Amino acid sequence: MNKTFESSRAAIEDIRDGAVIMTGGFGLCGIPENLIRALLDKGVKDLTIISNNIGSIDLRKGGAFGVALLFRNRQVRKFVGSFPGPVARLDWFLDMVEKKEVEIEIMPQGTLNERVRLAVAGLGGVYTPVGAGTELAHGKETRVIDGREYLLELPLKADFALVKAHTGDRMGNLVYRRTARNYNAVMAGAAKVTIAEVEHLVEPGAIDPDQVHTPGIFVQRVVQGELYEKRV
Repeated sequence: MNKTFESSRAAIEDIRDGAVIMTGGFGLCGIPENLIRALLDKGVKDLTIISNNIGSIDLRKGGAFGVALLFRNRQVRKFVGSFPGPVARLDWFLDMVEKKEVEIEIMPQGTLNERVRLAVAGLGGVYTPVGAGTELAHGKETRVIDGREYLLELPLKADFALVKAHTGDRMGNLVYRRTARNYNAVMAGAAKVTIAEVEHLVEPGAIDPDQVHTPGIFVQRVVQGELYEKRV
């Protein structure tokens, strides 16, 4: 089955206003940057973004990378993740928060990863002691187990997951490169539709089955990224 699309824009064409979108990446590493640029060009708005951080910026040049582009363009209604990062110190982002144009839900990175994994595994939730007794526990079910308080954390699901891989074949089998695997691997499969952009697109059979990190069964669309910028 050939799952390839001719361009990043074609791969995200059916993403509409109000969509819930997971994006892989950690800082500058493993960002599905071409798919994000395609969303920027399409102009969809009121998005919920589930990601480790709110993109990245170059404080010297004022440039934005990753999902920070979508925030700056006022396309995001809610952020669910772990680290607002340096973007949260910028005037345009602070203005959005003060005007309640964007909602932010913060959680520890381990909790974020586990909540996404729950969706992939089809599980209903997990009890964790992380965050118990803090503001993170507000509105969540708690339970005492062996004398210790735990929070019930529910699965995180999305309409679309945008992931970035080093190599992928036309059937959607993916290989990540080193730390660029980060959240990409767990997010593939946690959404109704997983769209993978790859640096190198190969034919089926070119990837050793033992080297596949994400099997093609978790991926619905594949596109070869048009442009990659080396920022480090």
